[in-house]
Amino acid sequence: MSKIGDFLKESGVFYLATCDGDQPKLRPLGAFLEMDDKIIFGVGDFKNVYKQMLANPKVEIVSAKQDGHWLRYTGKAVFETDEKYAEAMLEASPHLRNIYNEKTGHKMMTFHIEDATAVDIAVMGEGESLL
Repeated sequence: MSKIGDFLKESGVFYLATCDGDQPKLRPLGAFLEMDDKIIFGVGDFKNVYKQMLANPKVEIVSAKQDGHWLRYTGKAVFETDEKYAEAMLEASPHLRNIYNEKTGHKMMTFHIEDATAVDIAVMGEGESLL
């Protein structure tokens, strides 16, 4: 997993793609953590992205680095049931506590990707599997 994590750290912003019925939806994210040999991502329980992933867990994350390499990380989103992941995500990105707290009532839902492929692709080259 560290190759994927390293890529995401270097690129900074990455994009999560979901489906809303037959319409693709894409949004930028930046927070993730590596824990228990998984890369953990988070979304809000009040957001459409969460509802979309419940309806269809197939997702894709894409990110690009300054050197022209880009990552395609594809698979099935599996939501975590242990609260330790959400707490660790909030510890790693404290600014998110302004959104996810008792006052707002919003909850961070964390997930990892299973049945995945991850490919580092050079602009003018072939991809290299990271898994």
